[in-house]
Amino acid sequence: MESRPGFPDSYLSGGSPSFSELLRRAGHDVGLGDAGVAPHGTTVVAAKYADGVVMAGDRRATMGNVIALHDIRKVFGADEETIIGIAGSAGAAMELVKLFQVELEHFEKVEGTRLSFDGKANRLGALIRANLPQAMQGLGVQPLFVGWDPAAGDGRLFTYDALGGRYEEQRFAAVGSGSAYARGALKKLHDPRADELSAVTVLLQALFDAADDDAATSGLDLTRGILPVVMRASHDGVAEWDELGVREVAEDIVAERAKRHDGSRGAAL
Repeated sequence: MESRPGFPDSYLSGGSPSFSELLRRAGHDVGLGDAGVAPHGTTVVAAKYADGVVMAGDRRATMGNVIALHDIRKVFGADEETIIGIAGSAGAAMELVKLFQVELEHFEKVEGTRLSFDGKANRLGALIRANLPQAMQGLGVQPLFVGWDPAAGDGRLFTYDALGGRYEEQRFAAVGSGSAYARGALKKLHDPRADELSAVTVLLQALFDAADDDAATSGLDLTRGILPVVMRASHDGVAEWDELGVREVAEDIVAERAKRHDGSRGAAL
């Protein structure tokens, strides 16, 4: 192929539809950051409901015992069908999200079709595996990948290990420092047959419980108006809940917790 001025031959050659592989061929480092002290994102939760899957992430980032950020965003749309949530090293995680978004867009432009849901999950695993050297230096990333699978006609959830191994969760999932406490709440409250509002209420209940026991999780900060980011994926696509809707659910939860501090025994509220 004839070279164009200003573009290396490696940018114009054919081959893999992977954007990260294109960068590597061009000699660019696709690592996700440098070692050192950096903010860490904390807790992200997700769960299936009757028509899809929902995800919510708290807003706090910590640096040791210091709160580095009160309003970091940890939940993002990856494409029109999928959502990615991040915990771990905040800077590396943000770079992973951007690279993954471009990876999916690049594949679609090169191949003329979207990756399958499993293909997307595998591609995210490959990006995590490529970050292993940085993870060994303390810059690990814990993503949570969910979305609507048109082939299966259902919502799906995946968690990952540091080597990029993917694990499909059948009901709900949680990652980050408060994940153990959040999973306890999800185990008690989650109903895969519930509607979207009930599922979101359960996720916010889980973040409330995580914040109650994990100092790195912010929970529901009504005073500042800093509330979890909530997104859902269904057959209608990916959509983000507006701040007013999240606040209404959060206020109901806080009001009920004022009556019963340890939360509901079986229903969302």
